[in-house]
Amino acid sequence: MSLETNIKASIRDIPDFPKPGIMFKDITPIFENQALCNDIVNGFIERMDVKPDAIIGIESRGFLFGLLIANKLNIPFVLVRKAGKLPYKTISYEYELEYGTAKIEMHLDSLQKGWNVLIHDDLLATGGTADAAAHLVTQQGANVCGFNFVVGLEFLNGKEKLYKHSNNITCLAQY
Repeated sequence: MSLETNIKASIRDIPDFPKPGIMFKDITPIFENQALCNDIVNGFIERMDVKPDAIIGIESRGFLFGLLIANKLNIPFVLVRKAGKLPYKTISYEYELEYGTAKIEMHLDSLQKGWNVLIHDDLLATGGTADAAAHLVTQQGANVCGFNFVVGLEFLNGKEKLYKHSNNITCLAQY
């Protein structure tokens, strides 16, 4: 079976979560399958055009595979978190949601100017949070060399928002 088929076979659909009309794609069953986790990490690495200088993981599920990929590549892993969660000096970016705004932050000293940075999260929906993370990268003088997602929801057109940062967008499983 293909990697995409294995991922989809492990994802659990949760209807009406977090609100009515939403079919939530729950990736947590993937973490019970060590072989699939290894295949996912290797799948992301095999699809890389350029080895990044660092990987950013978006809170919180972006931390899980993002850290594993960074460790395997022997490069730094950087946390992007909701505002107020990081203890040191931060930079932030506020962005629009369908029902208001949100703000994410990263430590001020996490990236070096000129670095190529890969942004990782579990799921690409509308692209708003990944786009905001990309703005944090460029605020630091670094470059976005791509985006990684375990799952992409194509019908929400999130890639369109990210193309201004990079055309290198990997989604291992598409819906």
